[in-house]
Amino acid sequence: DKTSMLSYTNQVLNTMQGYLCVSRPRRFGKSTAANMLTAYYSCGCDSKALFSGFKIAKDKDFEKYLNHYNTISLNMQEFLSMTHSMDEMLTMLQKYLVLELTRSFPNTAFFDKNNLIQMMRDIYAETNRSFIVLIDEWDCLFREYQHDTAAQKQYLDFLRSWLKDKDYV
Repeated sequence: DKTSMLSYTNQVLNTMQGYLCVSRPRRFGKSTAANMLTAYYSCGCDSKALFSGFKIAKDKDFEKYLNHYNTISLNMQEFLSMTHSMDEMLTMLQKYLVLELTRSFPNTAFFDKNNLIQMMRDIYAETNRSFIVLIDEWDCLFREYQHDTAAQKQYLDFLRSWLKDKDYV
């Protein structure tokens, strides 16, 4: 039962410690943990029954956070393997996210459908639900572009501008 991770995550939500990096050796369940977090937090599903037999169901804050957030779950390796440069990868990633947000929130009046950050602001303003963003294999590009510090900087700058200190996260 790995659901105690949810109790910890609930404690740090909306704090300066709310940006988490789960680091484990290969094949030790990082993707499974990301999927568990997605199932627990996503308002796009009802997962109460799924978690009812686990430790988290006994936690005092179980229902407070359960299925309460707009959730984005990504595997960065998928985008990296389909592209040949950092520019291409970030463009594809943003196009994918914009398409998914448009599909998931068809009744939202978006100020700019080509601006990921603005779209997330618009959704947050309309729904009053924060986003939880889960990125599996977030560091894969550091293996692929290990000698390309410009590409690494471009990627980190993108993550920073998209996620850091945003009211919608």
